Formats: sequence, C-alpha cells, structure tokens
Amino acid sequence: MFNKKLFELGGIAASIVLIVFGIGAIALGINGRSTVRDSLKLEQIVGSPDMTRDAIAAEAKKAGLTNVVLPGGDVAGKSINTGERARWFAGYMRIHTLEATGGKTYAEMPRFATADGKGTNDEAAAQKYPSGAPMSNSARDIWVTETALTTALNTSYMAEQLAIFGLVVGIALLLSGIGFGVLTLGGALKRRPESKSVRRQVPVAAS
Repeated sequence: MFNKKLFELGGIAASIVLIVFGIGAIALGINGRSTVRDSLKLEQIVGSPDMTRDAIAAEAKKAGLTNVVLPGGDVAGKSINTGERARWFAGYMRIHTLEATGGKTYAEMPRFATADGKGTNDEAAAQKYPSGAPMSNSARDIWVTETALTTALNTSYMAEQLAIFGLVVGIALLLSGIGFGVLTLGGALKRRPESKSVRRQVPVAAS
C-alpha cells in the first residue's frame, strides 16, 4: 500500500512539474519572439524595390556573378519585422555587396588601394595618404559593414527560431504533464483485480 501511494504522489508531483515548466517555456517563447520582432521594427528597415528573387537574379546575371544563392522570398517595399524577412534581407545585402566588389569576397580582395584601382597587398606599392600611411581598399571595407549588418539580421532570425522551438517544447511539456496527471489520478497505477479461475468439473465415470 505504501509503495502504491508513493507512486501516486510521485506521479502527481511529476505532472505538476511538467505543467509548470511547460507554461514557463511557452511564456519565454512568446516573449522571445515578441522581443525579436519589436527590436526589428525599431530599426525601420524596408526592402528596396529590387529585393525580389526575379529582380536580384537579373542583376546578378548582369554583373556576371556566379554561384549566387537567392534569398527565400521577396521583401521589396516590405517592412523587415520578422526573423524570416531579416534573413531574406541579409541575403539581398550580400548580393548587393558582391555586385559592388565585382564578385569578390573580403578575403579575396587586396588590403590597399592603388592608382589603377586593382589594389595590392604590398604596402609599399599602395597609394598613400598625405601622412604617408597606405590607403586602405575602400571596396574591401564595404564587407566590414555588410558582415556586421547581415550578422545582426541573421541573429534575429536565429533568435526567433529558438523562441518558436521553446514555444513548441513548452506545449509538449504542458500536454505531457496534463496527460501524466490524468493517468495518475485516473487510476492507471491501480492494480487490476485478478479474475477468478473457474474450475471445470469433470464427471467421474462410475466404476
């Protein structure tokens, strides 16, 4: 009897813990998702007219870009107020940057500027400021800004996805706790009564 009562109390306690954790996870998920979207709205980001898949594909082809990954959706004229749109906007920004740098990434571009515009990694051959310091490659510096902005946008997307994951986990915990409680209170741990065996009478043959 003691073990049975102990199991019942343990089942109820586990059910309560699951429900509490589920409600907490749901609240955190909703709050996290709202925080991401509110933060994006504050930036007042709106997609430019060419931020459609068809338009950007035409631009990339005209610029001679190859192996370009097109964003997952169109954001032209739309407010960037969700993690998904932030990710798409970051994709368009990368293509714009590749167009500005002739298809070269940060690591592929020379560090310093030269008079012929080709750039160089040789400090002595670089153009000089009046102070005599080598002039940095301004086209390469575009990637610094692009990387900072796209990282922030992609982080917003990741944060929203984590919030949604937390929301789903919270719902699962809540339902599990409720189900566990129903089974416990409904007597799932009660022992079923043993069925009485019916003895079959075999007639004894008369000797």
